[in-house]
Amino acid sequence: MTTTSSLFQLTSLNLNGIRSATTKGLEAWLATMRPDCICVQELKAQQTDIAGRFETLAELPGWFHCAEKKGYSGVGIYSRHAPSDVIVGFGNPEFDAEGRYIEARFDTPQRKLSIISSYFPSGSSGEERQAAKFRFLDAMHAHLMALKGERDFILCGDINIAHTQKDIKNWRSNQKNSGFTPEERAWMDQLLSDDPARGGLRDVYRQLEPEATDAGYTWWSNRGQAYANNVGWRIDYHLATPALAALARSSSIYKGEKFSDHAPLTVGYDWAF
Repeated sequence: MTTTSSLFQLTSLNLNGIRSATTKGLEAWLATMRPDCICVQELKAQQTDIAGRFETLAELPGWFHCAEKKGYSGVGIYSRHAPSDVIVGFGNPEFDAEGRYIEARFDTPQRKLSIISSYFPSGSSGEERQAAKFRFLDAMHAHLMALKGERDFILCGDINIAHTQKDIKNWRSNQKNSGFTPEERAWMDQLLSDDPARGGLRDVYRQLEPEATDAGYTWWSNRGQAYANNVGWRIDYHLATPALAALARSSSIYKGEKFSDHAPLTVGYDWAF
């Protein structure tokens, strides 16, 4: 029998600023929770801000992809296990400049395995950014399909898309809003389809919790009483190749403290490093 404590614990969290999140108890929680790896998004920090201050969190060493623009975007991976290689960016100049992708590889002679932290663009500020979001989705789909042919991976991140009506409280009033448009949801449909040429990835949380609605939300608007009333969206995911998704045994969304406007999503995988 596999116990929760023996599982590989992998967390994803949009920090909404690493400096902000670490003033709200994040590091103490990590020290108690002791995940094997945490993928973080929206660092809102430069490498000079990270140096000497955030290179490790709760004794976990980190690797980072910062945006060129100050106080914007940025992703990182903190891991108890040293990667065999770290890939910064996914080969797209427009979005690599925005610090949206970092991939830690944990390869051995027996396997090729990656953990990815990615921050997908939001299109909520207007048509220009929504158009950029669609360009990103096209480029990321092609990248993930190519990567899937080479290795197993789990992409953890803020995808900024609620896939189905189960993933958003006010789905009726949001059907024309960025994050729940038919086009974005169709992109998720394709990525998660059984056709390996077009998709073939798995939504790990949904695999474990097929009927979850309100309990699955990971983001709440700062407007009004959205958090207090759990008027949320599920936009943070573990997206995995089937072989790794099949090893998922447990999931949790921590809401005991509020480190940012997102909640940490942790999945336990039955694999040994």
